[in-house]
Amino acid sequence: MFLVLRKKWIIATMLVILSAIMLSINVFGGTSAAVFFGDSPRLVPIYNVDTTDKKVAITFDSAWGADKTQGIIDLLKEYGANATFFLVGFWAEKYPDMVRAIDEAGLEIGTHSNTHPDFTNLSEVQMKQELELSVNTIKSITGKDVKLFRSPYGAYNNTSINVASSLGLTTIQWNVDTLDWKGISAGEIAKRVSAKVVPGSIILMHNNSDNVLDGLRLVLDYLKSSGYEVTSVGNIIMQENFYIDHAGVQHKNN
Repeated sequence: MFLVLRKKWIIATMLVILSAIMLSINVFGGTSAAVFFGDSPRLVPIYNVDTTDKKVAITFDSAWGADKTQGIIDLLKEYGANATFFLVGFWAEKYPDMVRAIDEAGLEIGTHSNTHPDFTNLSEVQMKQELELSVNTIKSITGKDVKLFRSPYGAYNNTSINVASSLGLTTIQWNVDTLDWKGISAGEIAKRVSAKVVPGSIILMHNNSDNVLDGLRLVLDYLKSSGYEVTSVGNIIMQENFYIDHAGVQHKNN
């Protein structure tokens, strides 16, 4: 009797462990990680990529103002760099010529929502409206599909990631925050990047922060001199055969 009960206990324990492992592997459409906590999985977006290739992605969240955006485009071209712009829908509506300029420069465009709300305070229906409206606005200008989403304020939950995934959008965070929006100096912006960047990093900047142009030049100088290829998010993340760990690091499946 004891051996039978022990056998059942071992089998039950193994099933629980197996379930936890399966939940830690990417099982929600390839755009997020499911990490097991208690009775339910917590979904995690991509913060950076585990790679030995010296590639990093620079991203620009664009919500207010556009007078420095052409300067960013010009700097990226000067350094032979690529990047990803996450555009809010109302920004794209207000600056369609700038959206076209970004696209025509060969730079990647993702959505940053339609009105820049905190997604953790929205219903599932509201989240879907935010994403569909912004994606449709961008596509109406560029004629291209949108594949990436960054939550305003970096705020996300299981629902937001699942809604984005259902619309074919991969949710992207960052592992290097320049804090350029705080008005810090160009030197401080570059110092934050040099202190934290690693192969596969996703760097957060903003298209209209006070010192974004001088800061970006210093950042590009440092990255190029350190042997990094500066590219877009779409060029560093894996599209298949991967998993994302609890910290949001995307890894290739062995």
